[in-house]
Amino acid sequence: MSLVFDENGRPYVVIREQAEKKRLKGIDALKKNIIAAISIANILKSSLGPKGLDKMIVDQDSQVTVTNDGATILQQMDVMHPIARLLVDLSKSQDNEIGDGTTGVVVLAGALL
Repeated sequence: MSLVFDENGRPYVVIREQAEKKRLKGIDALKKNIIAAISIANILKSSLGPKGLDKMIVDQDSQVTVTNDGATILQQMDVMHPIARLLVDLSKSQDNEIGDGTTGVVVLAGALL
């Protein structure tokens, strides 16, 4: 880690670990983004509909949650990928605006990809 200054004299930190990582570009980045979004949609796909299966989620404090609500499942997940995080935000906005259909919009977005 090193401290560098920009042209206006503002300091910023350069982390060497980030510089050593290879950044994906082009079609490889597109494929990875689609795979991340589809995997989030596949997690929720089995909980959709009247015969949807429940998911058991265990958090860091060993609290167990059993639900088939897409908003609760996505809220309990720790999603790090930026595109997968967009699907979580899509679900949250659907829940805020309408109050229902959180699983459906994520599965629909995954199917469109």
